[in-house]
Amino acid sequence: MWLEFLITSIVVVVAPGTGVVYTIAIGLARGATPSVAAAAGCTLGIIPAMTAAILGLAALLHTSTFAFELFKYAGAVFLLYMAWMILSSHGVLEVQPEQKLHSMAKVAVTGFLINILNPKLAIFFLAFLPQFIPSGTVAPVTQMFAMGTIFMAMTFAVFIGYGVFASSMRRHVISHPMVMKSMNAIFALVFVALALRLALASI
Repeated sequence: MWLEFLITSIVVVVAPGTGVVYTIAIGLARGATPSVAAAAGCTLGIIPAMTAAILGLAALLHTSTFAFELFKYAGAVFLLYMAWMILSSHGVLEVQPEQKLHSMAKVAVTGFLINILNPKLAIFFLAFLPQFIPSGTVAPVTQMFAMGTIFMAMTFAVFIGYGVFASSMRRHVISHPMVMKSMNAIFALVFVALALRLALASI
C-alpha cells in the first residue's frame, strides 16, 4: 500500500495546479529564494485541508452545499484578485532583485491562502488518504497523518524544483520587458481560468 501511495502521490504533486503555477511565476519574477518561500507557503496550506480530512471535517464540505459554495467562491475571488495583482504595476509578479527578501512572508502567505481557500483540496484528502489504509489497521489516524506529512514533503520538494528551474530562466525573461509583460498576461489568464474552474466545481 505504501508503494502505491508514493507513486500516486508523486503523480498528483507533479501535475500542474494553482500552487505550481504560482511557484513558477514567483521563480520567474523574483528568483530562487522567493520561489522557495512560495513553495513553503503552498505546502503549509495543505495542513488545514489534510487535518480537516483526517478529523472528518471535510465531510461537511462534501455534504453541505452552502459550506462548499462559500469556500469555493472565496477561493475563486482570491484567484481573480491574484490575476488583477499580476497585471498591476506593483503586483505579486513585479520583478525584484533576488536579494530583496522583505517580501518573503507575503509571498509565503499568498501561497498558503491559495491552498486553504480551495475546498476541493480537503475533499481530495478525504477521498485520497483512506484508500491507502488497510482495513483493521491499528491507529489509522496516525497513519493518515504520516501519509499526509509525506505528501507535504513531496509537494515541497517538487515545488522547489519547479521554482528553481523557473528562476534559472529568469535572466532571459527580465532582460526583455515585452517578454515579461507577455508572461504576466499569460499567468493572469491562467489564474482567471483556474478561478472559473473552481467557481464551476461541484461537490
